[in-house]
Amino acid sequence: MLLAFHGGGGNGEQFRRGSGFDALADEHGFISVHPHGTGGLGNRLLTWNAGGCCGPAMDDDVDDVGFTLALLEDLTARTPIDRSRVYATGHSNGAMMAYRLGVEATETFAAIGPVGGAMSLAPFDPSATLPVLHIHSADDPRALYEGGLGPPFPGTNRRVQHNAVATELTKWVRHDGCPSEPNVGETVRGRRGTRDEGHTATRYTWAPCADGAEVRLLQLTGAGHGWPGEVHRPLLEGVLGPSTTIVSAAEEVWAFVSRFSRP
Repeated sequence: MLLAFHGGGGNGEQFRRGSGFDALADEHGFISVHPHGTGGLGNRLLTWNAGGCCGPAMDDDVDDVGFTLALLEDLTARTPIDRSRVYATGHSNGAMMAYRLGVEATETFAAIGPVGGAMSLAPFDPSATLPVLHIHSADDPRALYEGGLGPPFPGTNRRVQHNAVATELTKWVRHDGCPSEPNVGETVRGRRGTRDEGHTATRYTWAPCADGAEVRLLQLTGAGHGWPGEVHRPLLEGVLGPSTTIVSAAEEVWAFVSRFSRP
């Protein structure tokens, strides 16, 4: 089962429609789950308490780790689930939530695949090793790759202090007992004359690690903050930056996490 957490200001249904995980679940035989966060107007403008972000969920100290574990128990009672193969992913604030689960409920998950949101959590004390894939554009205009104070959320004065992707990934590299230097894969370049022209995707892999774990970064350039593989309307691109289809985040996440299971 794959838990997929929407970004801040979104909701589970919106992320389900755009993430691409439902089609992959049908193809590969897993369960995709897109929960709602809290704190908005009905099912709108929802957020997750990822530790250092975001919005009402963080302000109200919502127990989203407890919610997720309760959700797993409820789903287990409803349908057969292989509890050795439960995974978490998410976009932006949802990526940060996946990281929080990886730290605070480590042994519940076999691997995580956050996208477009660096870890925003202290202390860092996972109870076991954990495979991690992080996908992020170096040109993300909202969840800043190098860290720093991001722009206001649309229609608000609310801003988020982002941590640098490299700094947070290094914590996992050390915790998982990986080599300090990554293996660098071939850079994929967007085809000329397409929306991906000028975009790149490069894989950095830290392996082998303890207990068979692995840490991987898929670094994009030229792309904005949107979910890779989903094309947004021009108005939304004005907020998020350019869409990209140079990779499918859903396919990359599933291909990575599905390789791992818990004892």
